[in-house]
Amino acid sequence: MKKFFITSGFIIALIAFASAGFSQTKTPHVHKRQVNQQKRIAGGVKDGELTKRETVKLETRQAKIQNDKKEAKADGVVTKQERAKLHREQKRSSRAIYRQKHDAQIRK
Repeated sequence: MKKFFITSGFIIALIAFASAGFSQTKTPHVHKRQVNQQKRIAGGVKDGELTKRETVKLETRQAKIQNDKKEAKADGVVTKQERAKLHREQKRSSRAIYRQKHDAQIRK
């Protein structure tokens, strides 16, 4: 099960790399931050800091950010408001990752 979560995290990161290469718009900061957050989640799984439920919730959040990024790029232009929304979502996700990794729950 541990391999499943780590593998799913890397798959999402790989999709993020692939989609960034094909798009006409650039979102390097969003992409870089999303890859970093995927690594943090994978590290939490590896170290036993995240439970299965927490990992699924965090991965779902990352998938939503990826989908929102894809939607923002769909028309060929990422507006200032769309960038702000992506930044806000990533900031919330980062805080959630930190909180889940540092709570008192123990992964079984």
